[in-house]
Amino acid sequence: MRAKGTDRMGFDALRDIERRTNGLGVLCFCWPGSAKIQNSAAIDGSDCGKAGHGTETTTKAPCEQVIQSTDKTNDLHGLLTSDEQVLMPSPQLRQFRYDDLKTATRNFRPDSLLGEGGFGYVFKGWIDEHGTAPMKPGTGLTVAVKTLNKSGLQGHKEWLAEINFLGQFHHPNLVKLIGFCIEEEQRLLVYEFMERGSLENHLFRKGSVALPWNARMKIALAAAKGLDFLHSGGPNGSKPVIYRDLKASNILLGQDYTAKLSDFGLAKDGPEGDKSHVSTRVMGTYGYAAPEYVLTGHLTTMSDVYSFGVVLLEILSGKRAMDKTRPVGQHNLVEWCRPYLSDGNKLFKVMDTRLDGQYSIKGSQTAGKLAHRCLNRDPKRRPKMAEIVDILEQIQNLKDMAKPST
Repeated sequence: MRAKGTDRMGFDALRDIERRTNGLGVLCFCWPGSAKIQNSAAIDGSDCGKAGHGTETTTKAPCEQVIQSTDKTNDLHGLLTSDEQVLMPSPQLRQFRYDDLKTATRNFRPDSLLGEGGFGYVFKGWIDEHGTAPMKPGTGLTVAVKTLNKSGLQGHKEWLAEINFLGQFHHPNLVKLIGFCIEEEQRLLVYEFMERGSLENHLFRKGSVALPWNARMKIALAAAKGLDFLHSGGPNGSKPVIYRDLKASNILLGQDYTAKLSDFGLAKDGPEGDKSHVSTRVMGTYGYAAPEYVLTGHLTTMSDVYSFGVVLLEILSGKRAMDKTRPVGQHNLVEWCRPYLSDGNKLFKVMDTRLDGQYSIKGSQTAGKLAHRCLNRDPKRRPKMAEIVDILEQIQNLKDMAKPST
């Protein structure tokens, strides 16, 4: 589908596109310059019914931090790959042999499968805590091993982007990339294992126990801290990094509900100097992508802030950003909830009924108003992630429950 007159295309047009695609499956806008946005279900979502390490089938663009080189060498630091891109792994990353990862995952057995996405399959495995040798199940370090599906929607460029990008950053709220494997056509990534899987599972999976209010606010704060770290320029503070793919399936949870951002295939360097935005192909997940980014391809840190507002709304409501099975007028969560978010007397209409009133009145009202600000149609009026972190820190562990516990 080719869009004409994109400057005149607003929310009605977007809703029309959503209607034609049922809000699910693949959605692709073709703007001037072949800009695209594509959406599909996450591997650990309720559609596939599998829990585990978060990944998804969204087509990605590689992070443009590849250092060009013409020196083909066996040294992995600067290794020119077959498609003329350079592998620049961090010295902290471990390089694994394919046979070792095969053993670590018990020959990629089905009962080790955590999920499946466009990148390929994700398996649970066990490795030596300080090396690359495989270990017996239940011993050593538990990891999630992501394999490249050569015929999938994602590919070598995304594998390369994860190494060249995520391998450089270390933060308590970013999933840790432990290492990688590159042998002939084999491409694998090894991550820390997140015991509780994705936030998506806990919010939307049928039959799952409702997340307690305090856990939800803890998760929201952790995700905000991860984004704030990226927007501040990472460890060196040199230039902002735009995550570009925040959604519930990309927030992974540890045993104590510690949340970490995963999957950096869409991450991109932010604008520098006096530039206000980065112009790029429009890619992301429908329902989470900021409207001005979808319409213009202009990417800023405020694009992430909008996506955070969507996730925060999902956390409050327990409902997906897009769901065609809901009643008419409620398919788009943001548009349905927008009138209620800034009114404390109406916010109860948004709140997840599974909480049964076990949520802080002050905390929910503050979070609702914050979500409303994040979802402002004018990106300049959205709060920065640093302010969002400050606000969320103030509503942790409040005791003023809307309904007394029984």
